[in-house]
Order: sequence, then structure tokens, then C-alpha cells
Amino acid sequence: MYNPPDYYQVDELLTDEHKMIRSSIRDWVNRSVKPIIDDYAQKHEYPTHLIKEMGEIGAFGPFIPEKYGGSGLDHISYGLIMTELERGDSAIRSTASVQTSLVMYPIYAFGSEEQRQKYLPKLATGEWVGAFGLTEPNHGSDPGNMLTHYEDKGDHYLLNGAKMWITNSPIADVSVVWAKNEEGKVHGLLVEKGMEGFTAPETHNKWSLRASLTGELVFDNVKVPKENLLPNIKGLKGPLMCLNSARYGIAWGVIGAAMDCYDTALRYSLERKQFNKPIASFQLQQKKLAEILTEITKAQLLAWRLGTLRNEDRATPAQISMAKRNNVEMALKIARESRQILGAMGITGDYPIMRHMMNLESVITYEGTHDIHLLITGLDITGISSFE
Repeated sequence: MYNPPDYYQVDELLTDEHKMIRSSIRDWVNRSVKPIIDDYAQKHEYPTHLIKEMGEIGAFGPFIPEKYGGSGLDHISYGLIMTELERGDSAIRSTASVQTSLVMYPIYAFGSEEQRQKYLPKLATGEWVGAFGLTEPNHGSDPGNMLTHYEDKGDHYLLNGAKMWITNSPIADVSVVWAKNEEGKVHGLLVEKGMEGFTAPETHNKWSLRASLTGELVFDNVKVPKENLLPNIKGLKGPLMCLNSARYGIAWGVIGAAMDCYDTALRYSLERKQFNKPIASFQLQQKKLAEILTEITKAQLLAWRLGTLRNEDRATPAQISMAKRNNVEMALKIARESRQILGAMGITGDYPIMRHMMNLESVITYEGTHDIHLLITGLDITGISSFE
């Protein structure tokens, strides 16, 4: 039985509703994800049957209003959902992050009422899958220099370019694509599967996020209806606001991966015997476990406080960057230390630690790299940009 660490009684800061939501997601992860996810990761396949189930349990768009199919929950609820999903696997949390923060959120925040009514209910149930197209083959941390562009052709827009490292792209029904117009201004376009000239090839041979579908979005003279332009945003502010929401979810999500590693390592250390006693009795193993629990506790408090600020609409992008960077690094270090406690067994598929470790190597890079988030904090401290 999974025993989640809560050394500083953070649960006392949560409402009964928060705990109920977390419990329902935790039960689903235990029932539907944990028994199968190692096999899917080994096969480099995505468990597509889980998408509809995630819609049923309210994992998509939890903070989107109920009138559009969401649950109308607060941001701490969203964070707790992400924690439990990533305890299952980063790929499962990534699907929910993209669907919620990078697809449903921009349609809700920047879209027309017609767009909200058309897309959000289908995305909330998992009937439709969404993708987010910002990163390009030659422009990752520098989206302002994107090459993807569109031209006004009178009764439609003509879209050309390519996006890379796109979660859900091979199965996405609608993609929120950021592109420049003739004046070089960035706008969001809703590109649907089946539009002529639009392809989404899958990326293969990944060592990380092996149970996730990753691919490209390629646009070769794609005719996009004018009503598919997101009307209420222009410039990079739009995609960056989406990334803030996704980064916030990641700051919570990776705690779940760290907790799963810790729980696995603790159990193993109490059962595994060397020199006629459990390895948990040795000082160096206790040191590892104590440090791991300390870091998880710090991350929990950081995420909870950030969630409180976000609920009050006071969380800054720089604060979100700090939490994303700190908590992902924390989780990756904990995965490595937990693997050491298991010794050689830690690299096998019998335990989840190596899978989490490989996944977190992607999470530490996507939605803003580890180094870029450090520079965002540096800019906030000094007022001086090191990007230019």
C-alpha cells in the first residue's frame, strides 16, 4: 500500500474537497496506470485507452468553468491532480498538462465564445485530444525567432512551417499553433487534423517519456479558416501565459514522481537484508532517505504556497519558474539516489525508479530548460536580461 510522505502535515493546509479530489485520482492511478505503465514504457507505446478515462475522472481542464466541460476547481486542486498523475508516469501527467494548460486554457482565455463551445467540451471528456505547437527544430528557448508563419489569403490563412517535440501530436484532433503573420506578430491558430497539407509524424527512439506520444507538426500550405484564429491575444504573451500554467502543474507533478521513488526505496530498504540486517539500518542508507524526505517536504511547501498565490492571482511568472526548476531538479536527484538504494535492482523494470529517472530528464528540459529558468530568476532579481 502506497504511503505518501507528509512530514510537515501539509494535508492540514488542504480542504476536504482537495483531499477527496486527490483520493479519486490516486485510486485511478493505482487501478489503471500502475499495473500497465512499465510494460507500455518498455514497448515504447502510449496507452491511448487511458485518455477517455482521464476525461471521466476530471483530469482535463479542472480549472476550466463547468459551462465548458471543466470542473471549475482551484489551482491547488489542479496541482494535486498533476502530482498523482505523475506518480503514475510523467507521460500521463504530460497528456493532462498539454490538454489542460496548453490547449484548453488558451482556447478559454484567448478564444471566441464559438471556439470555446466547439472545442472545450470535447477536450474535457477526452473525445478530442489537443497539442500545442510552439517549439521549432531551430528555435526552442528562443520562440521569438520562430519561422512558422501564415499569410492572409482573403477568405482563409495559409500556414507554413514546422514544430517539434510536440506531446500528443500524432493523435491530436486540434493543435494550438503559434505563428507569425505578415507583420511578424505572433498569433494562435487552431489547426485541425485532416486539414490538407498538415501532417504530424511521430518521434521514435526516445530513451525518455517512452510511454508518451511525441512528434512534429508540419504545415505545407495549410488552409486555416479565419474563424480558427484566437482573437483575444497577440504576441508572445499568449504562449508564455500557457507555459506558466503548464510549468505550475509540473512543479506539483514531479513531486509525485519523487514520492513514488521514495516510497519504493524506503520499502526496499526495510525488506532487503545484507550482513544479516535490513539495509535501512545502515547510516548511509538512512542519510539518503532523510535527505530525500527533506527535499520532498520543501517541494511540497513551495508548491502549496505557489498554489495559494495562484488562487489569489498573485503568482508571478518568475515565481512559477523558480518552483518548476527547483522541484524538477529535486525529483531527478531523488530518482538517482533512490536507484542507488535499490542497487542493481533499481535499473530493472520490476521497479518504477529508472522509468521516472529517464522521464524526468525530459521534464527538466521541456516547458523552459533548467538553465533558462535560472536566468528568469536572475532577471527578476537584477532587472537585467541575460538573454540579449
